Parts: sequence; C-alpha cells; structure tokens
Amino acid sequence: MTRTPIIDTHVHFWDLRNSRENLDWVWLPPGLDHPILGNIDNIKSLRYDIEGVWAEARFADVEGFVHVQAAIGSADPVEETRWLEEMRAESPVPFTIIGHVDLTSEAAVAQLDQHQSASPVFVGVRDFAVEPTLASGDLDALASGLNELVARGLVLDMDCEWPNMGSALALAQRHPGLEIVLEHIGFPRARDAGYFASWSRAIRDMAAAENITCKVSGLAMTDPRFTAESLRPWVETCFEAFGPDRIVLGSNWPIDRLYSSYDVIMNLYRDYMSGYPSQEQGKMLSGNARRLYKL
Repeated sequence: MTRTPIIDTHVHFWDLRNSRENLDWVWLPPGLDHPILGNIDNIKSLRYDIEGVWAEARFADVEGFVHVQAAIGSADPVEETRWLEEMRAESPVPFTIIGHVDLTSEAAVAQLDQHQSASPVFVGVRDFAVEPTLASGDLDALASGLNELVARGLVLDMDCEWPNMGSALALAQRHPGLEIVLEHIGFPRARDAGYFASWSRAIRDMAAAENITCKVSGLAMTDPRFTAESLRPWVETCFEAFGPDRIVLGSNWPIDRLYSSYDVIMNLYRDYMSGYPSQEQGKMLSGNARRLYKL
C-alpha cells in the first residue's frame, strides 16, 4: 500500500569548502561546541546538501523539503539564498527556502527584495532576534517588518520557548494576516513533569491564535535518549492543541541524526497520528506544508 507522502519542513544545508566571501556557518567549525546541544562533531561533514538529505529520506516517502536558514554569521544573508537557488537547479526533489532577515532593521525591506529576487522559492523568514524581542515585550519593534511579510505573503518561522509564548500569542493577534510557524514545538529545554506542565499550558494558550501553526520537529535533540513513549505526550499535546489543520512536520536534519536515523523519526510521526482519519493525516504529513511553504 502506498503511504501518504511527507513534506519535511526543517532541514539545513552547508558547504564549508565554499569560496563565497559573504557566506559562513559560524556554528560548524571543528572543535566548537554548540551553545545548547554541546558536542555536535558527529554531523560536521564539510558539506551537507540536498543530495545528502535525499539519500537518507527517499525511502521514507518524502516528496519535498524546506531549507531553514543555517548560514549563521554570513555577512550577507541573501548569499545563502543565492547559493541554495543554484543547488535547487540540480536538485532531485523540490525544496523551498526560509532565509534570514533582520525584521527590526531599516534594511528589512531591501533584504526581502533581494531574497525574492534571488529565488522564486524564497517563502519566508527566520530571525533569531524575534524571541528576545518577544521577551522584552517591545512588539512595536517588529511591526514594520512583520507587515512586510504579510504584504508579500511570506511565512515567519519563529523560535519561541514556552515563557515567551504569551507574547507570541499577542504578536499573532496583532498581525492576524501573518502566517506564523512555531519551530521545534517551542524547543523544550527540560523533560521533567513541571516543565511539561508549563509548556503544555503555554502551547494550548498559544494555539488560540488561528494564524499560528506548530512545527513538530527537533524532538530528538531535546530528548537524546528518547523512546517512542517519551516523545508521545509532547507530540500528542501539539496535535490536540493545534488540530490537523495547523500541524507540519520537520526532521531537523542532519542535526537530529546525532540521536536517531531518519526513518525512525518519520515512522514515529506516522504512528502518533495513526488514529486520525486519513484525510487529516494527509494534512499533517504534507498538505499543510504544501500550502504554507508553497511546495
């Protein structure tokens, strides 16, 4: 029986051998620990690209990907989009692009123009400065940049831990036309019962904004010795809070390869939603992602 295909909405590519002056990945040099995950040397190949992820994903019934900004430290964030557009021309499978824009900067409009000129599949923005702005409560600082995203039909991929989800809800309500995707279910930092209780309340409150979609991704990196049952309550809480119309899936590959294999993660997703009707499974597996990320 043919399975419903998956669109993987969270992968990262790099090429440490590149000679582009304005392109860099400051989190990947040998010997440098990740500020949250610690030692990630086991994934530090010189290059990881669409061919690499496709080799791992093609037997998991994946039909497309979304690349999320990875060239952190680049002098010109648009250079990543230019590089990805060149890669896309030779890609064995479709992918679209979430890039970096400084949404609080006067340069935001120019950067958006350049990203969209560089690639017809630039579909949204991830700006790590958004969460500190949420924490500060200064939502006005983001207003102009977010209004530009709405006008252009672009998605905001948003990092947001549970203590800042109240501000994220207020932000979504201020910009009802903005499609917001919560990355990595809020990137939980602990797995104890107290943390889960606080996180689950914040997730359910945040889901009140109908323009927020939850990206179920990055689960292994916050539970490195996970089991199917240790992840289940986190995933099922997201399914219940957001419903089948506002869930997308991501692998966070190759980061989560530190803790698992690709097929294991994708098969767990399928198992967790097995009790839903096939039409609703189709939305979560690929339909919602196809709409949001224009695949």
